[in-house]
Amino acid sequence: MNGIRIPLAALATVAVLGTAVVGVSGARANDEITKREKDPNQWGAPGGDQGLKRHSALKDINTKNIDKLQMVWSQASGTMRGHEGQPLVIEDVGGKPMMFLISGWPNIVQALDLSDPDNPKQVWNYVKTSDRDESAVPRACCDTVNRGLSYSGGTVIVPTLDGFVIALDAQTGKEKWVVKHAFPEKGETQTSVPIIAEDKVIAAFGGDEFAARGRLVAYNFKDGSVAWTCHSTGSDKDVCLTPETNKANPHYGTAGKDLGINSYPNDEWKRGGGAPWAWYSYDPELKIVYASTGNPGNWSPTTRCKFDTHEKCNEGEQDNKWSMTIFARKVDTGEAVWAYQMTPFDQWDYDGVNENILVDMDVDGKKRKTLVHFDRNGFAYVMDRVDGTLLRAHKFVTVNWAEKVDLKTGRPVKVKEHSPFKIGTNTQACPSAMGGKDQQPASVDPKEPNIFYVPTNNWCMEDEPQERTHTQQGTVYVFANVYMYPEKPGVTGKLKKFDVLTGKTIWEIPDPYPNWSGTLNTDGGLVFYGSLNGDFRAVDRNDGKVLWSRKLASGIIGNPITYKVKGKQYVSVWSGIGGWIGLPVTAGLDMDDKYGAIGATAMAKVTGLDKIPQGGTLYTFRVAE
Repeated sequence: MNGIRIPLAALATVAVLGTAVVGVSGARANDEITKREKDPNQWGAPGGDQGLKRHSALKDINTKNIDKLQMVWSQASGTMRGHEGQPLVIEDVGGKPMMFLISGWPNIVQALDLSDPDNPKQVWNYVKTSDRDESAVPRACCDTVNRGLSYSGGTVIVPTLDGFVIALDAQTGKEKWVVKHAFPEKGETQTSVPIIAEDKVIAAFGGDEFAARGRLVAYNFKDGSVAWTCHSTGSDKDVCLTPETNKANPHYGTAGKDLGINSYPNDEWKRGGGAPWAWYSYDPELKIVYASTGNPGNWSPTTRCKFDTHEKCNEGEQDNKWSMTIFARKVDTGEAVWAYQMTPFDQWDYDGVNENILVDMDVDGKKRKTLVHFDRNGFAYVMDRVDGTLLRAHKFVTVNWAEKVDLKTGRPVKVKEHSPFKIGTNTQACPSAMGGKDQQPASVDPKEPNIFYVPTNNWCMEDEPQERTHTQQGTVYVFANVYMYPEKPGVTGKLKKFDVLTGKTIWEIPDPYPNWSGTLNTDGGLVFYGSLNGDFRAVDRNDGKVLWSRKLASGIIGNPITYKVKGKQYVSVWSGIGGWIGLPVTAGLDMDDKYGAIGATAMAKVTGLDKIPQGGTLYTFRVAE
């Protein structure tokens, strides 16, 4: 694409180089992913499978030999910060086993030949060089992170911070098509990994803190042309609501009232956030894509309500639809099958974007297709993923902003004393704006579908809303002073084994450093995860005992994966401090400014993250022979 200009004014302008994805129909592209999920030797999708379970049936590395786990190779990313995702491992790419990895900005892609799995060789690398937008870097609210790649049919799907979605030939690294998807001048930056579902590539972006208006877009896998676009705010048509949306649960909100406009004062919906900026899952049997939305733009709640009291703003008329919402959308059209808003009229920035994990379990004596979501607001939701019925909502961390979630109405029972509202009034709340869990993904073994391994944040905050001074997209649109602090001195992160049906913690591991890494659980009886001081650990799934730990060169915010090549099982994980919690370090902010990075600076200082070195590296381990 060098030398080819892509007009920034277009919403989704497509440029095609060379031939399209020959011989791979949409259904076959999806079928390949579904088939690959059944092979534990590969890690072929961001979450291991389309349901984001992050489970592996491999057990060569297990509780009995984990003490012999040793690093066998490492690979530099080429950048210093923002390694929040995971690699992919594909067994047969032109006859070779391959690993694909991507860095944070400027999003360097590497392809490694794993034919000699202890000594991988880079066969190509790629970084887009034309039409780049450096303004994306300061507009990336919570660091210049990247959460990975997708693959099917010899094609690697690449997201860039400055808003491109790119299809690369997996054997050569050559561009097949390029789409300009997100626009930093409108506050839009892309940190999430697009997923492949049927014949579509599903993509979104972040930018709620820069007055972006969220949307989810489906591109045709063959050539990158737009298949459908669905917004998070606006008219029913823009949001892709139909008369059938929420048919089983009309109390969630239905079409016919343009709630995506009328639940905001004036034209605030145009800057209403709701960006689905983290993880997406897919059920190929139901043909439904699940993607959740972020906060409703600015953090000063009175500017998002036409009333002047906490009580009136929480009666339902000013819920700021459809921010903080789990959407279940038909993959072919984008039409919303159901949409459930977890935190109506958000007053804390409890983004709803965390992963939606798809498992089947018995609930109250009935076999259900369920969706499990650990939300920033501190509640773990269990929902029927077919029709959106709410089955459970348990607190998984300390929560004082709400007493509970009413399962009949689906609405939280808010506590006024812990709900920021009036401008200039400081309010204490738990969890903090970074949530009981941010984007760092949990994992589950489908054989124990109610038991989850969850990395948690254990912080509270003081939040003081400020006057809104502008309504310009693409500029900082927060208007709140936020101070975050550990709930208990010396403990800022925990790994929990949590039962989503009973709401009980089975065991937990406290940590002085935040756990911003996702988890991986295996049939070897292990859970792998990392800490922000660089400790990479393996835990006994049964009792939570740390069986193995190694100090890596930088903090870990990446997600472990495991795979097998030539009879040997490997575990890989990114190190490289970053993310919202690491932003004060990577951006060189003043550690004495307790409000810096919307409250992250105070947490970074109290946990000593300014003493953690930067540098992105992928580490790979196997059991020594």
